Amino acid sequence: MTIAVEAADLLLLAKSRHPVDRERLLDAIVGLCDRAEIDEVAQPQVRELVGGVFMALVAEAERDIRRRLAEKIAPAAWVPPALVNVLALDEIEIAGPIIAASPVLQDHDLIRLLVESTLDHQIAIARRGRLGAPVVEAILQQSEPAVLTALAGNDTADVTTSAMERLVDQARGVAALRTPLARHPRLSSDMAQKLYIWVGQSLRASLVERFRLDAPALDAALAETIREAHAAVEGPPPARSRVDAEQEALERRLVEKLNDAGQLRPSFLLRALREGRLTLFITALSRLGTFEVDHIRRAIDSDRPELLALACAAIGVDRGAFPTILDAVRNLNQGRPGGGAEAGRRATGAFGPFDADIAGVAFRRAVATV
Repeated sequence: MTIAVEAADLLLLAKSRHPVDRERLLDAIVGLCDRAEIDEVAQPQVRELVGGVFMALVAEAERDIRRRLAEKIAPAAWVPPALVNVLALDEIEIAGPIIAASPVLQDHDLIRLLVESTLDHQIAIARRGRLGAPVVEAILQQSEPAVLTALAGNDTADVTTSAMERLVDQARGVAALRTPLARHPRLSSDMAQKLYIWVGQSLRASLVERFRLDAPALDAALAETIREAHAAVEGPPPARSRVDAEQEALERRLVEKLNDAGQLRPSFLLRALREGRLTLFITALSRLGTFEVDHIRRAIDSDRPELLALACAAIGVDRGAFPTILDAVRNLNQGRPGGGAEAGRRATGAFGPFDADIAGVAFRRAVATV
């Protein structure tokens, strides 16, 4: 295929809004970058251009398209950092390949992700191959049992002697840490003696054989601490409220990154609703309109769908798209906003012959009385 023909095909795909054509366009651009010389793609102006194209496409892409894109570009070094960081904050099925393999992610990126992301993302970071010592230290400081366990099972991580000692100390209260630590190549004889009294019979035998430990002496110490060993159990699973809070915080950061990149648009609201992510919809709508998140929640929990219509009109949502948005919000929010079909039809009056700014002022005034 000649360059002219390929360029013509890309132009046709770029004009289409169909998801299949969106994916073909992404695939084609990935192919072009893969075939290009690394130095050529690394040039600042080229990298900026490629990044802008990808961000524009990814912001409105379906979940499956983002997942397949993440799998394809995960090992590539030419990928723009902004795109990598946005995908790394996406749902874990999408973020996973990026976190596991992207050479673009540096230690400082991973440390930031540990703070900004959900527990699933943190576990994926702890499992990343050849994890750097600064990231290991950040994981230890957080002391999240599930993440520590993932780190203990990562033999390629740069775990220093001091870090290993701290992991072994954590194993006293985190039962899941004991098996991976007992098999860890960096476990020392002194650490093994400490670990011995907290593990089961099969692991004790393994430690004795591996380190030539004095089993009778250790069994005596074990007898003295058996009550503590039986009491040492894993902490309770994360409460649902905590998981929800983590997810909402992740979505806020994703929206901010898209907004900073100039890629947060009204069409993103439909993507969020199609994926069943009501909190992402709320966060994006509040950011697009500079509304209070609580005001958006009040609007969608009320019996007045015109409030949601005013908020949508204020950010430039098309009148014809509002019924779809209203139905999707009701499906995800137990039938709210209420008012039935008739109220929904009247709500389209919010898209009247006035400026978006006026709709925004009207929304703020009306929702304050709810």
